[in-house]
Amino acid sequence: MQNPNVHLSAPEKRILEAVARQEERMVLRLKAWSEINSGSHHRAGLDRQRACLKEAFSELHADMQEIDLPTVTEVQSNGQEVARALAPALLVRQRPKAPVQVVLTGHYDTVFGADNAFQNWKMLDGDTINGPGTADMKGGLLVMLEALKALEESPNKDSLGYTVLISPDEEIGSPASSSLLMEYGKKADLGMTYEPALADGSLSGARKGSGNFALVIHGKAAHAGREHHLGRNALVAAALAVHSLADLTGKREGLTINPAKIEGGGPSNIVPDLAIVRFNVRLTLPEDANWAQQQFKAITSEIDKIDGISAKLTGGFTRPPKPMAPPNARLFEMTRAAGAALGLEIRWRDTGGVCEGNNLWAAGCPNVDTLGVRGGSIHSDREFAILSSLVERAQLSAVLLLKFASGEFDAKSLKA
Repeated sequence: MQNPNVHLSAPEKRILEAVARQEERMVLRLKAWSEINSGSHHRAGLDRQRACLKEAFSELHADMQEIDLPTVTEVQSNGQEVARALAPALLVRQRPKAPVQVVLTGHYDTVFGADNAFQNWKMLDGDTINGPGTADMKGGLLVMLEALKALEESPNKDSLGYTVLISPDEEIGSPASSSLLMEYGKKADLGMTYEPALADGSLSGARKGSGNFALVIHGKAAHAGREHHLGRNALVAAALAVHSLADLTGKREGLTINPAKIEGGGPSNIVPDLAIVRFNVRLTLPEDANWAQQQFKAITSEIDKIDGISAKLTGGFTRPPKPMAPPNARLFEMTRAAGAALGLEIRWRDTGGVCEGNNLWAAGCPNVDTLGVRGGSIHSDREFAILSSLVERAQLSAVLLLKFASGEFDAKSLKA
């Protein structure tokens, strides 16, 4: 990378000082947004959160629109496949014809449904907030916004255009927004995604790929005592399938299969005629996806051969692996240099987690995907964010954007 030692000009320092003055406003917004339940399937809450985002991002004075997403097919607890409509995505575009194009992505859904007990924030200490979405990733959206506002103060802003894509379905694998991620990832020179950094400030490096599947098994109901011999137990077949699926873990390097839930059954005096096995897959190599799916199909076929049992596999892979390939490594070095200019030591760790950065990479877009707040314990009621990192991380992204706009960081070199 050129310019490993990055220096901030006097105008850039003034821009970053303006970011710091937004801290109180950022904290207030984070608290207010955390109290809005925006679980992936809670449409009313998602609509409220999106309205707040539209108001906040209007400060960029950019083109903004809501994008209706295609319906997605889901397997219900009764075994039926139904089409579900999701909330719209929010798209913000500024200077689409500028020579350098950046796509910034994030999500406004959380894993906490409307009936989840975790609904409010509280302070754990003077700098740590515990609340739904504080780290993952309402805090990250605030970081993104303030960094873009900083860019708009740069005399070089006309050299850099950006697309902001904020989706409502990241926490369920981006089944509806994946096509938009692909579309705008292909058009961009680089991507910036706002999942939380680790509490110590480390970023994610290589990421595994991921897929979600459901195996629907039908049997035959019967009285468990009088006519047990006439029944065909779907739960027993499901147990066999779970055992076979779990045995695939480790059969390819980095491959894990997590049978997460078995649904079905009822009163203990009835032979259960329905079972649904839901499972998640993580893998390191793209080619292992085909191998894994062939194994799933073989297991499904074996279950389907059991007398009186039928089985159907649904689902697929939605997040390809994201390696620390040379383009991503070059962007990481730029991020490290931007951090050094702020006195931050930026490190990275490989992870089994997945995010929209996986999808951007699949579109050929180098990206850094943990530019959000420092935090942890996400996807639990212990989720926390470090409030001082709102400004810290907004300034980090601002330096990246300012340097790409000035040409000190060469965005075009990332794909070279």
